[in-house]
This record gives sequence, C-alpha cells and structure tokens, in this order.
Amino acid sequence: MEFGMFHEFQRRPGQTEAEAFAESFEQVDAAEQSGLDVMWLAELHSAPERSVISAPMTVASAIAMRTKRMKIGIAVQVLPLCHPIRIAEEATTVDHLSQGRLIMGVGRSGFPRTYQAYGISYAESRERFAEVMEILKRAWTQETFSFHGDFYHFDDVCVTPKPFQAPYPELRMAVNSPDSFEQTGRLGLPIFVATRLGDLNELVPNLRIYQEAWAKAGHPGKGRIFLRVPVYIAETEKQAREEPQESVMHFYRYLGARIEQSAAQEGARAIENRAERGARLMNIDYDEVLRSKIIVGTPAMVTDRLGALREELGLTGILAELNCGMRIPHGQVINSLRMMCEQVVPRFRG
Repeated sequence: MEFGMFHEFQRRPGQTEAEAFAESFEQVDAAEQSGLDVMWLAELHSAPERSVISAPMTVASAIAMRTKRMKIGIAVQVLPLCHPIRIAEEATTVDHLSQGRLIMGVGRSGFPRTYQAYGISYAESRERFAEVMEILKRAWTQETFSFHGDFYHFDDVCVTPKPFQAPYPELRMAVNSPDSFEQTGRLGLPIFVATRLGDLNELVPNLRIYQEAWAKAGHPGKGRIFLRVPVYIAETEKQAREEPQESVMHFYRYLGARIEQSAAQEGARAIENRAERGARLMNIDYDEVLRSKIIVGTPAMVTDRLGALREELGLTGILAELNCGMRIPHGQVINSLRMMCEQVVPRFRG
C-alpha cells in the first residue's frame, strides 16, 4: 500500500507567504527523512487565506532538488487551465530533475471560480481536458506531432525534453462526479477519490462502477484506487480527536460555502448536487465528520481503520491530508507525519 501526504502548502492564520513556504518545505524534508512514499502537491488559485501553491510544477522542481528518494505527485494539475505544450515541457523537465520520480495526477477542479479568474469557461472544462490529455500523450511519445481540435491547433511541433520515464510519467485521474467513475474505468487510468463532498460509504457503489467499466474495457487486473483523506495521529485517542477539531470544522464550513455558491455558476450540473452538498457540509457536526470523512486516532487505531478501508474499498494507497483546515500547528503536523511513517506504514509492508 502506497502512503503519501497531500500538501496544500497551507498558509496558517497570521503567516506571511514566505513563512508558509518555509514551513511547508520543512514538512517536505521531514517526509523525506521519515520514509514517506510520495509528496502530493495541490493546485489552488485565488485563495490567499488558504494556500500559496498556485504553481505545483514549480514547487515539484524545488522538491526534486532537495530530495533523493521520495516520489513527487501532482494532485492534481488542472489541465483545462494549462497551455498543453507548456505543461508538457514542464512535466518532463521535473521528470528529469527527479530522475523519474514524478507522478502526474490530472483533473478538472470542481470550482468554476478558478476558471473565471483565468478567463476560461467552466462549461468547456470537459472538452478542454480531453484535448489537453491527448496533446500531452502525443507530445511525450512522438518526435513531432500535429493536432487540430476545438481549442488547440498545432502543426509539426517538437516538445523537448522527452520524458525520463517511458513512455511518460504515470497518469492518475481525480474523479468526483458519478459519471466520471465509469469514464475513467473505460480509459484504464488509476483514480483519486476523496471524502470532501460525500462520505466514505458513498464511495462503494461508485468504485464498483469504476471496476466494472475497467473490466468491460478489457484492461488487465483491477483499477488502482487512491484515497485522499484527512488523517491525524496523536499519542492518545483524546488528543487525536480534540487537537484537529477546530481546523477540520473550519475547513468543512469553508468548503461547504464555496460549493453551495458554485451551484449557481456556469458549468455546474444537476448530477453534482452542489447546493445540497454544500449545505450539508456547512451544517455537519464533528461526530459525523469523525465517522464518515476523516481518520484520527492513535497509530494502532489509524492502522486498524486503514486496514478496514483497504479491504472495503480495494485501496492501493492513500493521500493523507495532515493539516485539513490549515490551522493545525506545524509541530503537530510533523508529529502526525512521523508517527504515520514510523508506526503505521510498517504494518502495511511485506
């Protein structure tokens, strides 16, 4: 089972942007030293109260230069906001700088507000995503290529460098809406799933759809599933429950308000139930969060919970959000990270 940390390069209340970067890189260094498998980088825009990671590929380059072992994942690169040639070049550059440690997570993002900031229609996000994906694959595997779509047109373009990994860095897809599980299964891509909008129980039927589509398309074995989930580990059960509470509840109210607001924006679809989900998050209580959305406890408790989820959901790995809500003190994040690497991860090896 693969263990990663999902990192938003949080900006805690009262921090400068420089302090946020410095603290986040200290956590990256601690992860490398503790034996974490992957450092996963978010992509967030227009949220200065929350994060400083608007350019994850640039941050990935910095991590490549200060680490030797740990893989570097993008979770996720929002492809419709990218110029495909530019992101193809940046990704292969990071792949070389890290000597093949890049994992390329891709997605569309669920927030139309980000698209508005870039002057791109969220209603076009699916079509733009498909075009950028196709261009990336051609750019990485063909000496020169041409492409003519609705949004992009290229003739005899050569992208350099070519990937360090053959044929290109591993791709993983973020899925949220019900119809995307079937689509991604047909494509034969590993998936990221999360508990931010729904709960752990809601994942079961969607993952069944994903695996059925995977098999029906003729892909070998089973699709690989990676769960992004808030995790907090402490020495006692009481500490583990109480220490992250303020931060976690702040986050779900913040997220709920943004999701509810997005329901009326361009590109939102009825199938996504944004207004209902947003209202639910803004009114959720901590007991329900503990039951259905996050994993907290002592190392033994977290080990047992992850073991059960691995069996129930068929997990291949996790992306542990160790500072859900941006307000957990730096020292506690480091402690939780080290306890996960030293006391939980070994239970899932060999």
